[in-house]
Amino acid sequence: IKLGQEIIEEKYGNLFQMYEKIIAENPYETPMMIYPATHYTMGGVWVDYNLMTTVEGLYCIGEANFSDHGANRLGASALMQGLADGYFVLPYTIGDYLSDDIRTGKISTETKEFDEVEKEVKDKIEFFINNKGTKTVDHFHKRLGKVMWDKVGMSRNEKDLKEAMAEIKAIREEFWKDVMVPGSANEMNPELEKAGRVADFLELGELFAKDALVRNESCGGHFREESVELDGEQKGEAKRNDKDFAFVSAWEYKGEPADAVLHKEELEFKDIELKQRSYK
Repeated sequence: IKLGQEIIEEKYGNLFQMYEKIIAENPYETPMMIYPATHYTMGGVWVDYNLMTTVEGLYCIGEANFSDHGANRLGASALMQGLADGYFVLPYTIGDYLSDDIRTGKISTETKEFDEVEKEVKDKIEFFINNKGTKTVDHFHKRLGKVMWDKVGMSRNEKDLKEAMAEIKAIREEFWKDVMVPGSANEMNPELEKAGRVADFLELGELFAKDALVRNESCGGHFREESVELDGEQKGEAKRNDKDFAFVSAWEYKGEPADAVLHKEELEFKDIELKQRSYK
């Protein structure tokens, strides 16, 4: 008001236009409605002062951890935390962990386990370079992304999740038959690197859907359409099920995502009372 509409429009015109399209109200005349989004309901991985997780030697930086910014998942703050962690924290903290190994010396690779992993990696690289497919890595990545967006997103249901698992499996099978990776193995080859990552995504995506299917409740940033309050003051709100789902899921790899075995780590809350969140 003090600056006048022309100044506000010059600075934030596009934002106000988007708001009016969504809400159908003129933000220059009616105060904008601002409310907490799902970002604020999400936690993160616990880290200590040095940003190391509960797994010794495993560090977590940026918005994925639960340190100074806590549950703040807004873009600028998350980016700031990633930069701060990477530039100013980790260079001084990881060294503390590695200091005990400074005199360890060369570690032998003459082990059965090393040979097995080395062969597995070499075989995969050889496959990607020599497979004469017709579709690019991006082709499969985009198809996977569409399935994840449409059926394994913020809002999901049993029917879509089961369809997603089947569709992702089909995409993965086609990927291993018809993917094309240009270039060679002995050069800087971004497409080769991307192929390995997308291969992992195609397994992880199906496991995401499987995990979401098992967790038949609305909790955190995800809404299960079958788990909703049907009446009363909370009608239409997300319905949690702490009785059956107060655990962290750890899936054991068995080769195929559909065959993964669920291990439950029970959650104990001693100092806080679990309550269902409402935005009404």
